[in-house]
Amino acid sequence: MSFLSSGAILITGGAGFVGSNLAIGLKKRFPGLSIIALDNLKRRGSEFNVPRLLDFSIQFIHGDVRNQEDLINLPKAPSLIIECSAEPSVMAGYAGSHAYMINSNLSGSINCFELARHHHAAIIFLSTSRVYPHEQINKLIFDETANRFELDDQSRLPGISHRGVAENFPIHGRRTLYGATKYASELLLTEYSDMFNIPYVINRCGVIAGPWQMGKIDQGVFALWMAAHVFKHSLRYVGYGGMGKQVRDVLHIDDLLELIIYQTTNMASVQSKTYNVGGGTANAISLRELTQLCREISGNEIHIESDLSNRPGDVKWYITDNSYVMKDTSWNVKANTERIMTNIWEWIRRHETELKPYLRC
Repeated sequence: MSFLSSGAILITGGAGFVGSNLAIGLKKRFPGLSIIALDNLKRRGSEFNVPRLLDFSIQFIHGDVRNQEDLINLPKAPSLIIECSAEPSVMAGYAGSHAYMINSNLSGSINCFELARHHHAAIIFLSTSRVYPHEQINKLIFDETANRFELDDQSRLPGISHRGVAENFPIHGRRTLYGATKYASELLLTEYSDMFNIPYVINRCGVIAGPWQMGKIDQGVFALWMAAHVFKHSLRYVGYGGMGKQVRDVLHIDDLLELIIYQTTNMASVQSKTYNVGGGTANAISLRELTQLCREISGNEIHIESDLSNRPGDVKWYITDNSYVMKDTSWNVKANTERIMTNIWEWIRRHETELKPYLRC
């Protein structure tokens, strides 16, 4: 069944970076699609996206997934829910806002599952690579090169290879409140599916980046890094020696959109599956290497300090093994790291005056 030709699509977190780009991308590709974007506008800068949504005739609702009433009174019953709502910051769990995180990421997801049960709707659930325990990842053996940490061939845990972290990586261990709330939501979704026949697919996303991301220290680091170079703000390499050798892979939001389109049009083939989704080894980069790339694109060089203290719950290395999702679908990663950062640079330059108050380092 294709959900691009039947009923409405509800995108929760619809004014956020991921939600708004998915909504607009779907509407551009399928102009006749009925899309509802729901968001509480808590994250500073999300209000920037509301006019964009309205320009594409996407119905925006100022609502909160924590409140069942906001979901019950939708203007049109959804046949598909793309669950993007979340407090996405790992650091928020350590900064006194853990109650909001738990209520948004867990209680909010349950309310979305209830909505799906009531309307017999399908769910595409955007989870996170943070469901994999940080203590397990940090137990891996790494080699330290001049610019990055690299996985050593002696690392022998299941689900780990030169391709990165696969879906069978050990799941037992501490994963931060953020990771725990998303993993708990995954488990509950599988139970809802079993009891109430709700079609679903889970995407465990790594780092996603692109234009319209209001990057902060705790979330959206790729946009933040480029903004610092454009506006000539200083930055810090935090933890693991303070040299910026931590590694992440990054996925362009447009590539995620292509996967979502595939899943909405092929739900029967992806139903009840869980995929790791990220940029993969080709798009893996350290902060140190990211700094050099931002310098080349922006033409600016900024001061970067060194902080030796490790952040709680952080990992020195994470790369997504996309093998399963690529084998199971026709999806592939197209945008490389240079294109991602160039797109972000072009976006910031086009909107420098409006963005400067939002993209603070």
